[in-house]
Amino acid sequence: METQKFSYDNSIVRAFLYATIVFGIIGFLFGLTAALMLFYPELPEFLFGTDDKTITSLSSGNIQGLINTQGAFGFGRIRMLHTSTVIFAFVMNIVYVGVYYSLQRLLKTRMYSDTLSWIHFWTWQIMILVTYVTFFMGINTSKEYAEHEWPIDILIAFSWIIFGANMFLTISKRRVRHLYVAIWFYIGTWIAVVMLHIFNNLEVPLSFAGWKSYSAYAGVKDAIVQWWYGHNAVAFVLTTPVLGLMYYFLPKAADRPVFSYKLSIIHFWSLIFVYIWAGPHHLQYTALPAWAQAVGTGFSIMLIAPSWGGMLNGLLTLRGAWDKVRENPILKFFVVAVTCYGMATFEGPLLATKNINKIGHFTDWVIGHVHVGALGWNGFMAFGVIYYLVPILWRTKLYSVKLANWHFWLGTLGIIFYAVPMYIAGFTQGLMWKQFNPDGTLLWKNWLDTVTAIIPYYRLRFVGGLFYLSGGLLMVANVVATVRKGSFQKDVPAEAPALANISNKRKEGEGTHLWLERMPVLLGILSFITISIGSSVEIIPTLSLKKSVPTISAVKPYSPLELEGRDLYIREGCNSCHSQMIRPFRDEIVRFNGKNGQYSKAGEFIYDRPFLWGSKRTGPDLHREGGKNPSSWHYKHMYNPRSTSAGSIMPRFPWLIANNLDRTKMIDKMVLMKQAFDVPYSKAEIDSANKWADNQAVKIVKDIYNEAPDLKKAYSNRPKGELERKEIVALISYLQRLGTDIKTTEIKTASNN
Repeated sequence: METQKFSYDNSIVRAFLYATIVFGIIGFLFGLTAALMLFYPELPEFLFGTDDKTITSLSSGNIQGLINTQGAFGFGRIRMLHTSTVIFAFVMNIVYVGVYYSLQRLLKTRMYSDTLSWIHFWTWQIMILVTYVTFFMGINTSKEYAEHEWPIDILIAFSWIIFGANMFLTISKRRVRHLYVAIWFYIGTWIAVVMLHIFNNLEVPLSFAGWKSYSAYAGVKDAIVQWWYGHNAVAFVLTTPVLGLMYYFLPKAADRPVFSYKLSIIHFWSLIFVYIWAGPHHLQYTALPAWAQAVGTGFSIMLIAPSWGGMLNGLLTLRGAWDKVRENPILKFFVVAVTCYGMATFEGPLLATKNINKIGHFTDWVIGHVHVGALGWNGFMAFGVIYYLVPILWRTKLYSVKLANWHFWLGTLGIIFYAVPMYIAGFTQGLMWKQFNPDGTLLWKNWLDTVTAIIPYYRLRFVGGLFYLSGGLLMVANVVATVRKGSFQKDVPAEAPALANISNKRKEGEGTHLWLERMPVLLGILSFITISIGSSVEIIPTLSLKKSVPTISAVKPYSPLELEGRDLYIREGCNSCHSQMIRPFRDEIVRFNGKNGQYSKAGEFIYDRPFLWGSKRTGPDLHREGGKNPSSWHYKHMYNPRSTSAGSIMPRFPWLIANNLDRTKMIDKMVLMKQAFDVPYSKAEIDSANKWADNQAVKIVKDIYNEAPDLKKAYSNRPKGELERKEIVALISYLQRLGTDIKTTEIKTASNN
């Protein structure tokens, strides 16, 4: 058969490689900044200005500089920037590096279209940059790992479809008949992400000329769809494509074949089938229907088997090559990465069980767990791939193996100093929250006692971040030096015989899966069906059955001012630190009861778009906040949390007091809620929305003045009605509404034993 000549495109690989390194360092810096703010919340004041004489500031000494930032550098926004950068900019770019490099070589062909490759590259990087601008401005949806507003969601979908089209068209012109295991994972990833991204991000824009939108789902339904997405973003963005990289690059670096072909088959199919069911384990003991919680737990436990099958397949590939691990930093990174994958995928199912979940959920234990995966599995796989590819792409040896080894040890220390303190902090939080005195009162009634107890662990976590970032900077220096001494080749000549046409029918003696590996369309269809089964069983009943969310007649829609206040709450990223879900535990009901001793009910959230149950309690739960503290307390707390709560690590929000509330879209929001979501606003209520908001604002300000003579005096010389127009009043209206619809004090709890 005639040999065909062609070339591999290395330029697209180089572009994604540079993007990975740049955004990786940026992501680590955002993470380090967020970690610092958890024990030094005055950081924005130090940088931009403050009126607190006890704090040193680089600015002129007044608070106007902080107000001028409009919250751009607040913890809630920095956290979103960190998670989005790590997931979409660091991990996804290294996935694209690996796919564009390995796919061409595994299929013995150039990518189908260089143009599509570059459209994919630039649309993805533009998406990241636009995300930065919008997140700094507070434009977000609040949804975990999916905070992008609707125009960015469309751009992500467009870029992903371009990537998929290029990948599948490349497969169609391959010169290798059977698809290698790494490509199975690439195909499964692409299909799952399309499904997850589209259905989770169904939202209705307030205006096609603006950025604001509201989720197509409300309350419990929004929660199950979001965590079906959120958990499987971990599965099909942070796991399956990186497993594809593992199956290609680890054997290449070790110069050994994959340990077991059969185990690869079992790993792939069982993983994509089981993983998709596990999302509800993030919602244990919440208002989610009990059957969905049970299904999530069951499949989470089953997930150990395929996950560890993949881990063992990776580690056992090194059989006979462990002597190389001592000398080769690339293999060191891969070994620790795969080990961290095994640790995280064992710990995740444990956290899904109810007995452990009630201790660990909402604590820093989950943060430690996530970062074993992010820093260890994703980060170290990325570093190993970078160190493997850079010498190949630039046709030279790595500038310094010693620097790479230093990077490895600094990164490993970083993971240890990050994860272990977070585990200890999580155990401490979970146990302190639940302890009672002999007389039945909470031992640690003051929430701040449980916060100050873990500050030392936050400091250690920051040290771990410094180690990890330092290793990353060494990598940058090493890569730059290697690039400078090497010679890059954009187009790499290659040759291979053309693929002969043969029947699609199974040949005699051909195994079923071997036949399937030369049928990419069928492989894709079967992958889609496998992934869809769990999604359909969990999502469709919850969305379609009205009785899955019992209604409560006392629950009424938000007033126009409360609706604006809720949007401000989302803008500032308050859900990063506060949950709005009181679980049926005695300790939570006693601690968070406000004027209402009840756990959260599904029917209370029917007007919440999006839901705001949260995933982490740095501050206390707010679902029963309404009426718990006076409005003047909220005013002072937002201006300076340490004035009302000594030792608080909450940042300041003085711009809320300085800014006038923008009411120009208030009526449009009510109209959208009524027309798109059937929220029962009457025509009279919509027509009188401004008057309704005015009356509520006047009532709140009157309460503030009655409760705080100092504030009344401060505003006495200002124009009449000034405070009523401020954003702070809208936010207070929302906070004072939370949990007040239910009036009964009947208490029913789940056992703590």
